[in-house]
Amino acid sequence: QVQLAESGGGLVQAGGSLRLSCSASGRTSRNYGMGWIRQAPGKEREFVAAISWNGGRTNYADSVKDRFTISKDNAKNTVYLQMNSLKPEDTAVYYCAQSRLTMGATDRLADFTSWGQGTQVTVSS
Repeated sequence: QVQLAESGGGLVQAGGSLRLSCSASGRTSRNYGMGWIRQAPGKEREFVAAISWNGGRTNYADSVKDRFTISKDNAKNTVYLQMNSLKPEDTAVYYCAQSRLTMGATDRLADFTSWGQGTQVTVSS
């Protein structure tokens, strides 16, 4: 199965920036979409952003639109989440996930079948 490893989490002040990285290895297809999902304390998991396998399509949750940017490197085995203008409500464990779909950038949590271990992002006020 595919293995996903997130990195880049940490503690930042409100208004600051942070970039998360997700590296995929193992039995993974470069044709599958990738996404970021987060879970804040006491809340349900929330879709954050997704990107199609070729990077041609992106999708963002309304709560992060215009602040976060998802992208992929040229090798298409690493996905990034650039987070700007961070807010305290962005505090959560951020998970990288691989979609089971080969087209588009789905925002349905059920479409993500492989998940990383998560990385903690804490935004102080």
